[in-house]
Amino acid sequence: MPVLPGAEPYRHEGGEVGVLLCHGFTGSPQSMRPWAEYLAERGLSVSVPLLPGHGTRWQDMRLTTWHDWYAEVDRALRELRERCGTVFVFGLSMGGALALRLAARHGDAVRGLVLVNPGNKVHGVAAHALPVVRHLVPTTKGVANDIAKEGVTEVGYDRVPLHSAHSLRRFFRTVDGELPQVTQPLVLLHSPRDHVVPPADSARILSRVSSTDVREVLLEQSYHVATLDHDAERIFDESWAFVERLAPEPVGGKGSRSGG
Repeated sequence: MPVLPGAEPYRHEGGEVGVLLCHGFTGSPQSMRPWAEYLAERGLSVSVPLLPGHGTRWQDMRLTTWHDWYAEVDRALRELRERCGTVFVFGLSMGGALALRLAARHGDAVRGLVLVNPGNKVHGVAAHALPVVRHLVPTTKGVANDIAKEGVTEVGYDRVPLHSAHSLRRFFRTVDGELPQVTQPLVLLHSPRDHVVPPADSARILSRVSSTDVREVLLEQSYHVATLDHDAERIFDESWAFVERLAPEPVGGKGSRSGG
């Protein structure tokens, strides 16, 4: 299936400092593109992979599991490490959980994390019925487009395949068990008015990671997809300051090639 317009993966080759950006569940690199371009303009090497089953149609996602999604960001991290001496991982929603697992498993290969409204649990009574219901009902209402800013649209699915939601639930449980292994510096930005991921998920993550260099930021003007919302520039600026503080000098480099 062709990739939806705007959902293409993005890569920019810049300097020796790289950033891997992980998009969210049923979303696409489009939600990360402005952030990625902001970082690329400052000379960083940037990679935003398209997760398997995403960016086309929900029927394609139904055939994938969290193992496929994680394998793709793991591959992208290893590729970025081959050309960059220092690598950071940033993530939105489920992308935040993917980033946390990369940090837990790769250790010092990940210099630091920036998480925006990271997910930690599939909530609601219905979540417990997923193992059975997914065989009876193929999809439920989508979670894309939770944005406060007028006129902004997220490229994502309008339906959630329940097989995928079941896999996501298992993935969140796996990552939750690995959180104590996360020791890297961390910036966690979350929206009090998030209609997809409740603040309890951010609180749980902050309470379980072993990181000691931690900054928590509230995004008061945004909903879930804050990277496309009113607080986007704050997210970008906070992440750049984080990279500047932790990366060796000089941070940037001359980038000559980008693609979408």
